[in-house]
Amino acid sequence: MKPRILGLFLSRIEPVFIITLLLVSTSLITPSYAQQLETKTIKVKPIVKEINRTGKVAFKRTLNLSFKSNGYLEEINVDEGDSFTKGQLLAELDSAELIAEKNASYARLLQAKRDVKRINTLLRKNLSSQQALDNAETLVETTRASHKVAAYNLSKAQLYAPFDGVVITRFTEAGELQSPNQSALQIAAIENNLVVRVALTANEVKLVKLQQKVNVNLPQFGVVKGRVSKVPAIADQQSHLFTIEVLLSGLTTSQVVVGQLAHMLTDVITDTLAYRLPISALNSVDSKGRALIMVLGVNSTQADKYKQQAYVIKQLSNKYIYLSAQQGSLPLTVVTRGWQHIALIERKQLDENQ
Repeated sequence: MKPRILGLFLSRIEPVFIITLLLVSTSLITPSYAQQLETKTIKVKPIVKEINRTGKVAFKRTLNLSFKSNGYLEEINVDEGDSFTKGQLLAELDSAELIAEKNASYARLLQAKRDVKRINTLLRKNLSSQQALDNAETLVETTRASHKVAAYNLSKAQLYAPFDGVVITRFTEAGELQSPNQSALQIAAIENNLVVRVALTANEVKLVKLQQKVNVNLPQFGVVKGRVSKVPAIADQQSHLFTIEVLLSGLTTSQVVVGQLAHMLTDVITDTLAYRLPISALNSVDSKGRALIMVLGVNSTQADKYKQQAYVIKQLSNKYIYLSAQQGSLPLTVVTRGWQHIALIERKQLDENQ
C-alpha cells in the first residue's frame, strides 16, 4: 500500500478503535500463565494409609456334634441349611441298650447297699469282719459311679441345640451306627458369628489392631461397620500372608450369604509425618528418586518467585504423594496446576543466561 493511501486510511480510524486495538495487543504479549496457576498450602500431617482388600464371609466358629456312646441313629430332625433354636432336639440314638445298662447298674447299686446292711448285722453278732464291711462299702461307691456313667451316657444319646444356629453339614443318615469319634452334624451360631476373612501383607498387618473398626462393603447390602476380631501371629506357610478376621456384629445368615465376597476398606493414621500433595503437583522425579515440586519461596507472593525443589518421597498412591517432613516443618505453598508454564520460563531463562 502506498504511503499516501496508508495515511489516508489511518486518519479515518476512530480513536476508540485504536485504544481497543492497543489493549488487545497488550494482553497478547502479557504472560498468561499466572492466571492459569492453582496453588494449595499443605501442612504437615501424619501419613494416612488405605487398606483395601477383598475377602470372603465365613463363620467365625463352627461346632461338630457327635454322640457319647455307640448306637444306631434312630432319628435326625434337621438337614443341611436348616435353622434351629436353642434346646431343639436335632438327633437321637436308639437308646434301648443304654436304658438297659442304666437299669442294670441301678440294680447292682441296690444289691451293694443291701450287702452293707447284711454285713453290719453280722458284724454286730461277731459273725463277720471289718474288712468285709469295708469291701462292701467300696462296692457301693463303685456301683454308684457306674450308675452315674450309665445315666450320663443315656442323656447324651440325644443331640440338643446349644444355641440358635444353622446346620452346615450333615454327616450321617438314620439307621447308621454311630460312634464317639464320628461327627453327626456340623453347626454354627447365627448371632455374632459372621466374619470376613481378609489376607494382608506383613506391612499391612502391622497397621491393624484388635477391636479396630473398619468398613465392609457387601454386595447387594451396602457398607456396614465391622471390627477386627482376630490378628494372626504368623503368616500362612504357602501364601506368606496374614489372614485377619473382621466380625460383622448384628448380621445373620438371613441377611448375608456365607462364602460371598466382601471388600474391607479402612484408613489407618500412622506416626510418620509428611506433606500430602495431590498427585497433580508432581513435576517429575530426579535421578535420586526425589520428587520435584514447584514451591512458593518464603515471604513470596508473585509467580516469578516459584522455584522447583526436590523432596524425599515417603509414599505414593494413585491420588496423593507424601513428601518427607518433620515435626514443626512450615507449611508449603505448592503449584497443583500450571507448573508447566513456570518450568518452561525457567528453562528459557537458563538457556538465555548460558
